[in-house]
Amino acid sequence: MKSNEAKMSRMEDILNLPVQDPPYSEFSAAHFNWFKVEGGRQGGDDIALIPFSRVDDFVKGESSNADCPASFRVESRRKRPEGSLSRPRVDGYLEYTLYWCSYGPEDYRDSEPHIGENSSIKPASGKGSRPGRRHMMRGCLCHFTVKRLYTRPLLALIIYNQRNHVDKTGAPCHGILDQESVGTRAMYAPRISEELRQKVMAMLHVGVSLDTIVQHHMEEVQRHGGPHIRDDFLARNDVRNMERLIRNACHELHSNVECSVKMWVQRHHKHVFYFEESSGSETFVLGLQSDWQLQQMLRYGHSGSIAFHTASGSKRLKDTLCSLLAFDSSHNAVPVAWIITSSSHGNNNTHKWMLSLVERLRGKDTRWRPHAIIVDDPSFQLSVIREAFQCRILLCLWHVRRGWLKSLLKHCHNFDAQREMFKHLGRILYSAGNVSSTAVAVEEFLQIYVDQSEFVEYFRSKWLPKLDLWFNCVGTLPVAGLEHYASIESYHLRLKSRVLSLLVEKSHRIDLLIHALTTQFHSFYWFDTYIVETGYFENLRDRFSLTNPWYQAEHISDMDVLLDEENLQFAKVVSQADSSMAYTLWNPGSEFGLCDCSWSMVGNMCKHTIKVAIYCRSRQIARPLLSAQVYMETLLSLLQNLPDDPLVLGHAISLVNRMKQDIKNMEDLSNCGLLQPVSSGTNSILAENIQPLPRIN
Repeated sequence: MKSNEAKMSRMEDILNLPVQDPPYSEFSAAHFNWFKVEGGRQGGDDIALIPFSRVDDFVKGESSNADCPASFRVESRRKRPEGSLSRPRVDGYLEYTLYWCSYGPEDYRDSEPHIGENSSIKPASGKGSRPGRRHMMRGCLCHFTVKRLYTRPLLALIIYNQRNHVDKTGAPCHGILDQESVGTRAMYAPRISEELRQKVMAMLHVGVSLDTIVQHHMEEVQRHGGPHIRDDFLARNDVRNMERLIRNACHELHSNVECSVKMWVQRHHKHVFYFEESSGSETFVLGLQSDWQLQQMLRYGHSGSIAFHTASGSKRLKDTLCSLLAFDSSHNAVPVAWIITSSSHGNNNTHKWMLSLVERLRGKDTRWRPHAIIVDDPSFQLSVIREAFQCRILLCLWHVRRGWLKSLLKHCHNFDAQREMFKHLGRILYSAGNVSSTAVAVEEFLQIYVDQSEFVEYFRSKWLPKLDLWFNCVGTLPVAGLEHYASIESYHLRLKSRVLSLLVEKSHRIDLLIHALTTQFHSFYWFDTYIVETGYFENLRDRFSLTNPWYQAEHISDMDVLLDEENLQFAKVVSQADSSMAYTLWNPGSEFGLCDCSWSMVGNMCKHTIKVAIYCRSRQIARPLLSAQVYMETLLSLLQNLPDDPLVLGHAISLVNRMKQDIKNMEDLSNCGLLQPVSSGTNSILAENIQPLPRIN
């Protein structure tokens, strides 16, 4: 893709140039075929077209030049709104940004004051003394312009005005090609990289001491064979300056909340993928995603699952916070984006930010596509989600299970009644596919437990009005499994303890929520990932462990599960900490099992419930989980009520055969030990019903 000779094109042909998108996470000018334009403002300059979403990747790549390491700063920036031009030029812009090498354009190499001279004299040209940067100015003329095209907003025109890092004499002025720079800091980039800065800031946020950070960095440099780049020269003073920034940081940038949020967005525009102010009929929407979160979403979300976690309606949280979660190799939920919206409109704002997010992702990787989207709120605009992500949608009932269990533990003080009522509530959800059966189950529940007046009153006021919405979703959407229950609930508990607990009741300042999410909470997940990937700071792992009950359950031996297959009323799981003790689980194998361990008795999904469910599923000795049951009922309904239209019938048959093959592939993986054993009951039911179907030629 490299080319040393630029081709000549006419100004009018700019939009006909090929759009170049190198298949690298970061790329530079060396990866492009450059073109020159005849006449016009860009006459003689090198130009190229790239996707606008990849401009930052180009800037990072250019800063990593081996011969002349640099960092490009924004020298000037201009924007204009869409529709402001009636007859835009072919190179007219929506956004104009001029990037300049930080070693220029001023040159202070020969202007250092001697003894007795006045050091406050400003240079004859440029932007004055540039406080804090004077010592590094070496007259570098390397700079380029990026235009987000007015007529093609998804494209960026790169205009390289001066590609070489030279001064006005044409000689190299920094890097290894400059003899005067050898042995000085001018051999390297002028400042530490953004990646190292984020790394140090994250460590400071989670409480790693300054001395530990410096010592750890020195050890890393020695492992790599000594200093080679600017980052290797991280000094104690650099860390101290960042520590001071954190200490002096304030979420309240303005007394007015809306002004404060707007100021934050302007200062952190790289971490904002969507922003809409509240004005008239338009509601407030703010989409947050750091570069690290974007990388995690690309990494774990492709061919994986992305889950929605919604939080709203509390005394501390006036607005709606939607977290998008990806799942790592240990099935821990990692937040990959946050969306804050006005609570009065809730999930009706989905379309406003979702297309921007998907566009950002596919701008980085056109092949990116999740396997499934998991929603935890039946009011989501499912059609918008399907259109944006182009994948199937699952429903996760962790909100329902957790809400019912916590209220039972609060309002009902008899343990026997708690477990029987929880089991009965599970039956209500199991009958969600049949409207008449559901109504009967609800009425039966209210009559049987009429003496538990506190919970019955809570159930009538809180859940009865919206049960139809949940039941309708359970009957039309596949239901997510226990692994997603456990992961999403674990994330919920961390969000509640580390973010929501910091919010002041009745204050409702969104800027405080934004600050808490993007500093300590973001750093918490970054640091845990860093520990896992590098093996460093293992002594701090317990403080930042993200292990969830599903992961913990997989490490419990089958020998520790005690279950009488003739009596499936309860099971016992031997404690992993004390083998002389065992926990009792009632209604084993179900999502609505109730364990007597301390974690479960405060309303959480525990590892014992999950382990017994896995155990029962592998041995086919309990009723299938709700997700499998809803799937089978829906599939059997389709097979028993074949459509009249032959095209629809043919499509349905192809889908069923594909599902059958998917299940067979999973069983093969299970038999190889790569997955938990999958019940063959589902496959046998499919086999019995699929074989008689007619074939359509």
